[in-house]
Amino acid sequence: MSLIKYKPLREMELFRKEMNDLFSDFFSEGALAQSFGKDWTPSADISETKGAVIVKAELPGVDAKDIQVTLSGNLLTIRGERKEEKEEKTEQRHYSERYYGEFQRSFQLPAKIQEDKVTTTFDKGVLKITLPKTEESKTKELKIEVK
Repeated sequence: MSLIKYKPLREMELFRKEMNDLFSDFFSEGALAQSFGKDWTPSADISETKGAVIVKAELPGVDAKDIQVTLSGNLLTIRGERKEEKEEKTEQRHYSERYYGEFQRSFQLPAKIQEDKVTTTFDKGVLKITLPKTEESKTKELKIEVK
């Protein structure tokens, strides 16, 4: 019978490795991706000036013809599709993190909008929607009367 040197941190190292493997498996293309599918949601910023609400959405890899913007009252909806690039038969994929398919984002706008004056631009993968406010929605500065 041979003696095995006791290493107190060995058990902790084995535990750490098992936890790393567990999280790697969970957050990889396995369980998590199957639970939530291959959907993706574009990032967006909403800002407001005195006269308009501005929405910017990042849509890398999406063609402008595949984007639809609708405004219904104060609900702005952006929907579209990022189409998967066709691979050559000789190409073997080793790893893939990019998601493809349809997407939809809806935003409740903080002010009433002049629907006939909305403008949209698409440049370098960023969709910018400028939504002018109605006169009654514009911020009004009130003067303070001093007595």
